Amino acid sequence: MVIDTQGLGGGLPLWEDMGMAKPKLTDTLATTVLNSLSAHIAILDADGVILETNTAWRRFAEENRGRGDTDNAVGVNYLSICDMASGPGSRDALVVAEGIRQVLRGEVDEFLHDYPCHSPSGKHWYYMRAVRTAGENPLRVVVSHEDITALKLTEEALRRSRRELDEQAQSLEESNIALKVLLDQRDKDREALERKVLANVKGLVMPYVEKLKGAPLKPHERTLVEIVEAHLKDIISPLLQRVANADIILTPQEMQVAALIKDGRSSKEIAQVLHIAEATVNFHRKNLRIKFGLKNRRVNLRSHLLSMS
Repeated sequence: MVIDTQGLGGGLPLWEDMGMAKPKLTDTLATTVLNSLSAHIAILDADGVILETNTAWRRFAEENRGRGDTDNAVGVNYLSICDMASGPGSRDALVVAEGIRQVLRGEVDEFLHDYPCHSPSGKHWYYMRAVRTAGENPLRVVVSHEDITALKLTEEALRRSRRELDEQAQSLEESNIALKVLLDQRDKDREALERKVLANVKGLVMPYVEKLKGAPLKPHERTLVEIVEAHLKDIISPLLQRVANADIILTPQEMQVAALIKDGRSSKEIAQVLHIAEATVNFHRKNLRIKFGLKNRRVNLRSHLLSMS
């Protein structure tokens, strides 16, 4: 197909310059369609010479003339332009030239390549496509360059957002780890404090309470001692629910009684094993219920001890 360029590129139309007949209406329509496309399009012959370009191609060449670009108008060998390219885009130019030659040699039906083409006005990227026209003679290759700057900028923004999200996720993970360490340390500190409180109550307070209870006190004095004892038990009763702290509060004989109760021994059997009176075993049972906060008589002491273990 021969395309009429009269009035578009200046000089003689291609068909007249080549001594051909004036193109038909279908060729004029093809020219109109070609010039309406936003992509920069050029038609090359078998040697890589530019036979025709559309309006977008010529406009781009005109806008970039004088900026170091080689003229790539009709009659210029496009492959030679690519071969002689220098500067930041020279590598892409060589890739494009080789791709077009592969199309010309019939090694591939089409060649695709995207590349940057930045200018003082800003960053730009283009998508290049080279494809053979239908038929073998004459051999023609259509080269198109489509501006994909908006797409590339969007891809860059997405990559930047993904990096920011990854950094935020990493920061959040590190914060979670630090928080877990703090929480674990808090639990350890709380457990240590509980043990210290229970140990102090057992070693520094309760012995004196027991001595006071055994002393010859007046009725109102004994009442005050019992109130103090009751309040101390109220203070430490939440801590008694923790199995790890139970052995701190229980006396050695209470621990023996508790172990035998958990094994299912009766008060009589426990008394025989420990060589103590059955009334003493019942006394220990009562104290164990108080220490474990079992105020409801329907709650079985053995079941509670089993659940703790």
